[in-house]
Formats: sequence, structure tokens, C-alpha cells
Amino acid sequence: MKTKSRLGKGLEALLSTPVEEVTPTLKKSLHEVDIALVDPNPYQPRMEMDQNAFEELKQSVREKGIIQPIAIRPSQDGRYQLIAGERRLKAAHAVGLKLIPAYIISIENDSEMLEIALIENVQREHLNPIDLAKGYQRLIEEVSLTQEEVAEKIGKDRATVANIIRLLKLPDRIQESLKKNEIREGHARALLGLLEPERQIDLWKRIIKYGYSVRKVEEEVKKLRNSSAHIILEKKSRKKSPFISRTESLLREKFGTQVKVRTKKGGGSIEIFFYSREDLDRLLELFDEIKV
Repeated sequence: MKTKSRLGKGLEALLSTPVEEVTPTLKKSLHEVDIALVDPNPYQPRMEMDQNAFEELKQSVREKGIIQPIAIRPSQDGRYQLIAGERRLKAAHAVGLKLIPAYIISIENDSEMLEIALIENVQREHLNPIDLAKGYQRLIEEVSLTQEEVAEKIGKDRATVANIIRLLKLPDRIQESLKKNEIREGHARALLGLLEPERQIDLWKRIIKYGYSVRKVEEEVKKLRNSSAHIILEKKSRKKSPFISRTESLLREKFGTQVKVRTKKGGGSIEIFFYSREDLDRLLELFDEIKV
């Protein structure tokens, strides 16, 4: 259920502004807390942790301590529940710290807790694209935010949020590959241009085997898409006049996508297909270039 309060852009705003400037329902105070009293965050969106980055963080904590406080909320029996700072808390445990600096924040309900935790985490650069997409999706499904509201809270535009979430439509094997940095986000987004999971996986295998660039993947997707469109259209155009078939062929070549020309007495229509938001944007740019 969506809370009535608006939390700005997450803990980035919360932890960097004076208490009196924070949303009235959120109060914080800075303390040194017994690390043994802090329990994990049940809403933590991170699925995996980069081990190399974590080792670097441990070394930093060992040498300089915890520079940025974690955020916690009061729990039961004198204990606390982590809101944000999972990596810092684990690093502190790993190097044997007994106390940790923490902002103690009063939160009204679990929905508000979830919103803060997710927003704080998705604003951080160390989340891989799939965990980031899942964080955005949870904000939409569990906190009842729209894509526009998510974008506003994290300081991104709506198209960026939508494109990240679309990565969750890819087969699990490709999502795992992206999480492991075997492919880049650009590769994954290009694969979304293919509708069939089997074709996506087949092209993904070639990316891994031959080290395709993002540009190369985009070219392969275009070839495959035009090829499949051509097969479909060939079957349906056997009864069409040579003029209509030739017109469709020219338009497909011009727009780089499937095109259907439908005729009827006294007129007709032209149908131009797109398969993703990026595809639509590309077509709109082509339309802008057309001189009237």
C-alpha cells in the first residue's frame, strides 16, 4: 500500500540534510550502536554482492572505519533493524568492529521501510542491472508507485526506468549472464528486439562465443527480424499484386522493420511495426527526417 508521505530521492536526500528539513514523518538521530544489536533488512533488494568490491570495502573499513553511517530503525527488545548500509554492516562485522555509527530513524510502517530501502539501494552504482530492475519493479508492485514516480524519486527519466525493467523480460539464462558481466546492458537491450526467447538465446550464445560488440548485436537483430518478417509476409503476399509487394519491400528496406500495405476500394492503409520503445524512437526519428 502506498504511503501518503513523499520521501524525496531516498536516503541520499535523507542523510545529507538537517533533521528539520526532512519530511516531518521521518526523524533521525546519529548514534554509535552495538553492531551485535543490528538485524538484517528483510527488504534488501540486492541478490548478489561483488566479492572484489566487498574486499576493497573491508580494507577501507579496516584502515579508516565506517565513514558513512548506516541507517537503522528501532525494533523489539532493544534491537534495531537495518534500513540501508548492508555492505558497510557486513564489512564492519568482518573486520571485528564492536560499534558502528548509525542514523536511528523512526518509520511508521513496513511500506515506508520498503520504499526507503529500495530507493536507497537502487540509487547506488554497485547494483547490477538485473537487481536494479528488480528493485524498480518492487517499488511499482509492492509500494504501488508508477514508473514516473519511481523515476522522480531516483532522479532518472521515465524511459530509463522503463528500459531497465524491460530487461526482466529476457530469459533467465541471459539475465544471469548479465549479472555475471558476461554481457553488457547494451547487449541485453539489443536482444529485446527479438520477440522469441529461442532466438534471443541463440544470439546470446553467439555473443559469448564470438565476443560480439553491441553494434554487431543490433545488426544481427535487425537481420533476424527482417528475415522473419519476410517469411511471414511472403506467405501472406502471394495473392497481392506485384505493385503492393514491391511497395512493402521498399518500405521495409526504408524503415528496417515489418510493413504491411492493405488496400480496399478507394483507399487503404500502411501498417508499420515496432518491437520495443527504442524501435519506436528510431522510427519517429526517421519520420522527422522525411521532407514534406
